[in-house]
Amino acid sequence: MLSEKSRPVIEATLPVIAGRIAEITPKFYDRLFTAHPELLDGMFSRANQNNGTQQRALAGSIAAFASHLIANPGTLPEAVLSRIAHKHAALGIPESGYPIVYEHLFAAIAEDLGDAGTPEVVEAWTEVYWLMADALIKIERGLYARQANDEMWTPWRVTAKEAAGVGSITFRLTPANDTPVTRATPGQYVSVRVRLDDGLSQARQYSLSDLVDSLTDRVFTTKLDEGGEVSPHLHRSVMVGDVVELSNPYGDIEFDDSDGPIVLATAGIGCTPSASILQSLAQRASDRRVLVLHAEQRAENWALGHQMRSAVEQLPNADLQLWLEEAATETGAESGFMDLEGVALPTGAKLFLCGPVPFMRSIRSQAISAGIPATDIHYEVFGPDVWLAA
Repeated sequence: MLSEKSRPVIEATLPVIAGRIAEITPKFYDRLFTAHPELLDGMFSRANQNNGTQQRALAGSIAAFASHLIANPGTLPEAVLSRIAHKHAALGIPESGYPIVYEHLFAAIAEDLGDAGTPEVVEAWTEVYWLMADALIKIERGLYARQANDEMWTPWRVTAKEAAGVGSITFRLTPANDTPVTRATPGQYVSVRVRLDDGLSQARQYSLSDLVDSLTDRVFTTKLDEGGEVSPHLHRSVMVGDVVELSNPYGDIEFDDSDGPIVLATAGIGCTPSASILQSLAQRASDRRVLVLHAEQRAENWALGHQMRSAVEQLPNADLQLWLEEAATETGAESGFMDLEGVALPTGAKLFLCGPVPFMRSIRSQAISAGIPATDIHYEVFGPDVWLAA
């Protein structure tokens, strides 16, 4: 926990650091990649560097962590740390990376703050950094220990490439060697690493959208226009028979086997983890109360509509509600954005969210107002998620 010596320093400087960290982090990454250009080959996303996503994620996580230490003495933001640790493990970020990040981050802080970056301030923020780093390292060690192998990347062969709605493709893969495979669970994701035309390797995380055989198969669905460099490469250049590299499965959405009611609320390609959850329930002939809520721009865009509808039809206590941004022509669909007003949410339900951050922010707020405790709301974000700290 934060020491009494550092606490008043962090309280006094948090507004300044939080206000400046968006300027500090680009300087940090410039220093980091100048010293270690190899980190852009397969670990850090070049696209996220170019659009500022990674900078915002780092800035937000450090400020949110420090804010939590001040507001909640004696505790850590476990949910946020768990999400970050799963992302790190899925990219193979090693313990040795934390001292490297510290070196270049604090050099950037000193450069940006100038005379305001006194030894006292640097010492206090060093304590914050290592409290966060040590917590992440501990979680990541546990995540690595759960895997069936100690390999970061293993080869998987594409066995099918199927159209899924407008602009999306489902990839089906099987192991390309005899490395032991970790069993995937509903809601998890894998990192997919490919070598681009310019010779640089890049990785992106995709939720598993189908669990036909959670031990010997991997199935994920990608949308062409979701940004980055990996999805376009997969769509245009990776063919059936080709081999790509996959990480072990990760993700802190823990879908339990209880009989409690659940609500799956998704938008766009965010339907992928819900699709695997629904299929898992259908395979077990579950009689749980399940409410599926999905939002799309147009009905034909729904990448996994057929799969999800089929699963809902197999479940005796499942219902589906669809929202379409454009005028709804489909029977039973609502027009406009998803709105929980008027939706009969099951009493005692757990809510699973996935989709664009503005969508999740809105639905999470609506769900809390409707009586679902924040602790019963679970979500997956592929990008900055510091909005939860508010």
